[in-house]
Amino acid sequence: MSPVGRAIKRLMDLAVSGTALLVGWPALLGLALAVRRDSPGPALFRQERAGRDMKPFAMLKFRTMRADTEAFGVSPGSAGDPRLTRLGPWLRETSLDELPQLWNILKGEMSLVGPRPLYLSQAREFNERQRRRLEVRPGLTGLAQIMGRGEVPHEHKLELDVRYVERMSLWFDARILWQTLLKGFGRQTAYQKW
Repeated sequence: MSPVGRAIKRLMDLAVSGTALLVGWPALLGLALAVRRDSPGPALFRQERAGRDMKPFAMLKFRTMRADTEAFGVSPGSAGDPRLTRLGPWLRETSLDELPQLWNILKGEMSLVGPRPLYLSQAREFNERQRRRLEVRPGLTGLAQIMGRGEVPHEHKLELDVRYVERMSLWFDARILWQTLLKGFGRQTAYQKW
């Protein structure tokens, strides 16, 4: 993507995340209160992830698991995972747990579209081709998400992320955002099967 394209992409990120936070703050506050009432602990879950050029940042989510759960443990494989709160499966399946990342986007740590941010430990294990996914800001949604989300094997997700970096354009971003809205995360499995 050209420097002008990158600047427009960033302006789109600012416009969408800023507007969503400004207009949607009552709903976000309501969700935060619901999470707090559902189980003891904070409403937000912060976890260090690998950003652009491997720069660490604190990714935000609404908490879907009990506060005493191991932060870097294996992700839940089903809605029946005992580590999940009562509200957790619904938040995950609708992707409402990801909405606090609008703040990460506003701050410039993430983008609307890009590879999903992974653990630093995972990023350190990337081969040379997979490291290309670190050339761009991680995204709220991406090519791997519209291609099947939890149903896509991890190695294939990494390849889809690299393909996104290789093809990145404003038009491609618009297509991914449209497909995200059209398919809806909730219609695909939110639980990693691989």
